[in-house]
Amino acid sequence: MIPGCGNALTGKLIEEAGFEALFISGSAVANIQLGFPDLGLTTMTEIVTQVRYICNATRDIPVFVDADTGYGNELNVVRTVKELEQAGASAIMLEDQVFPKKCGHFSGKEVIEKEEMVNKLHAAIDARDDDNTVIIARTDSLAIHGINHALDRAQAYIEAGADVTFVEAPRTLEEMQLIGKLPAPQLVNMVEGGLTPLQSLQDLDKIGFTIVLYANTAMRASILAIQKAMSYLNEKGDTFGIHDQIVTWEERQRIVGLEELEEYRKKYGG
Repeated sequence: MIPGCGNALTGKLIEEAGFEALFISGSAVANIQLGFPDLGLTTMTEIVTQVRYICNATRDIPVFVDADTGYGNELNVVRTVKELEQAGASAIMLEDQVFPKKCGHFSGKEVIEKEEMVNKLHAAIDARDDDNTVIIARTDSLAIHGINHALDRAQAYIEAGADVTFVEAPRTLEEMQLIGKLPAPQLVNMVEGGLTPLQSLQDLDKIGFTIVLYANTAMRASILAIQKAMSYLNEKGDTFGIHDQIVTWEERQRIVGLEELEEYRKKYGG
C-alpha cells in the first residue's frame, strides 16, 4: 500500500506514518507545484527536481516515481531513467500513452503502438544502473480498446522485461480479476471518485494485486483542510476557532527537523 505525494513535506509525513514506500505522483506534482491539471504539462526536469527534494527529505523509504511517457522517444527514456535513478528513485513507472498524456481517469486518451512501448521498456531496462531499480509498465489501452487489448499489452510488457505491470483504470470487478491473473506483480490505483471500483487492501490481495497506490489521497485531504481554514480566516478575520485544526508551532518544527539542523549548526560552530 503506497500513498502518493507531490512535495517533500508530504513525503516526510508518509514516511513518518509508517508506510513502506511512497509514490511521487505526476498528477500531484502538476497540481501542487504548477497548479495545473494532469495533462502532460510537467517536464522531466521538474519531476526530477521533486524526486531529489523528496528523497533528500525522507530517510529510508523506497520512492516510486511516475515518469509519464518517459518524456519522448527511447532516447528520452534512457535519460529519464538515469536522471531519476541519480535523484534517488527506487522504481520508475512508464506508460504507453501518446504524448502529451492525460490522467488515466480522464477521457480522450490515445496510446502508442505496442511495439514502440516495448522498445521504450527495453531502453529503460538497459539504461538503469542498478538492477534493483524496478521498471513498472503502465498501459492505458483499456479505455480505448477494451480489456483483452489491455491484457495483451501487459503480457507483451512482461515479456519485454517489465518488473511490474499496471493496467490503468479497470471499470469493473471482473476486469480487475482478469488483470490479477497476469503472470507478474500487478499494480492498481485506488482513486476516490475515479473509474476503478474501490476495494479493501485484503480484497485486492485476494484478486491478485501486489501494489496498491493511493496516489492523490494525501493531496486531496490537504486541499480540503486548506479550503476550510482559509474560508474560516476570510470570514472571521482570525484563527481562534481553528487552532485544533492546525499543527502546533512545535509540531511543525519537529516535522521539518529544526532540532536536528540546530544540532548540526552547534556542532560546526555556526
